[in-house]
Amino acid sequence: MAVTETWGYTARPPFMYWAMMSQASSHFWHDPAMPWVESRRACHSRACYKAHSHPTFSIGAVDAGASHFSGAGPEQVRLTPGTLVLVPAHRVHACNPEPGQAWSYQMLHLDADWLRQLRLETGIDVGEPGATARITRTPALYRQFCRLNTLLFGAASAAEKEAALIEFIGDHDFQQYPTLVAAPVPSLSPPALRHLVSQIEEADLGELTVENLAASAGLGRYQLIRGFRAATGMTPHAYLLNARINRARGWLREGLELAEIAYRLGFADQSHFQRVFKAHAGVTPGHYRVRHAQ
Repeated sequence: MAVTETWGYTARPPFMYWAMMSQASSHFWHDPAMPWVESRRACHSRACYKAHSHPTFSIGAVDAGASHFSGAGPEQVRLTPGTLVLVPAHRVHACNPEPGQAWSYQMLHLDADWLRQLRLETGIDVGEPGATARITRTPALYRQFCRLNTLLFGAASAAEKEAALIEFIGDHDFQQYPTLVAAPVPSLSPPALRHLVSQIEEADLGELTVENLAASAGLGRYQLIRGFRAATGMTPHAYLLNARINRARGWLREGLELAEIAYRLGFADQSHFQRVFKAHAGVTPGHYRVRHAQ
C-alpha cells in the first residue's frame, strides 16, 4: 500500500509552507506498484549524514534553510532554498545543515536500471553511475520538481504518477547544469572497479570483508584501500557499510524485523544496526519502516 500523505501546500510556494511548520518531521512515499522510485520530505531537520552513496539517481531540493554539500573531493558547496542537486548512482556525497541550524528538503530516488531504460527510449543523459553531481538554481525547474513530488505524495493513480515522472525526466537535459565537485582521478581501472562494486552489491554483506575484496581483485589490502578511495571517495570498509544500509532499506520496505535484518547484515546486535542506519539515513530504521507501511 502506498504512502499517500497530503502535505497541503499545493496552492502556496513550498518555502512558505516550510516556514509555517514549527516542528521537525520526516515523511517517505513509496508504492509497491512503483518499486523503482522513493521520495522523502524532511522539515526543520538537524540530522547529519555520513558520506554515503545510493544505488539510485537522486534529485534533492532545498526548501528552507541552508546546507553544505560535499562530494568525493575536499570542496563544499553551500545550498540555499530553491536549489536542486542531481546525484548520479554511486556518487559519494553528504548534505548537512549549517552548524546549529535546521533545514527543509525533498529527495527523490530513481532506480538506475529503470532510468537506464528510459534513457534508451528518450535519448536523455542523466550521468553515468559515479559521475559528478550537478546543481541548478533554476526557479522554474524547482517549481516543476515540487509539483511532481506533491503529485507523488497525493492520491493520484500509479499510472498517473509514472507518466508524470517520465515526462519530468524526459523534458530536462540534466547534463547541461554545472558540476558541483571535480571527479577524482581513479587509480583502479574501470573494469576492476566495476568488478569490485558488482561483487559488493551481489554478495552476502554480512560475510564480505576487505580481505575477500583484495584477494578477488588480486591486490594487497593497502593497494585496494588507496585505489578504492581514490575511485569512489570511500574506503572499501565504508562502502561495504553503506551497501549494507542500502540493502536494509529494501528489507525494511518488505517488512522484515529489525533483529532479522541486523543478523543478516552481520551487525553485532540490533542497537549497533540502529546507530549505523540513523547515521546514514537520518532516521531510525523503525521510523523508516513505519513510514513505508502507512
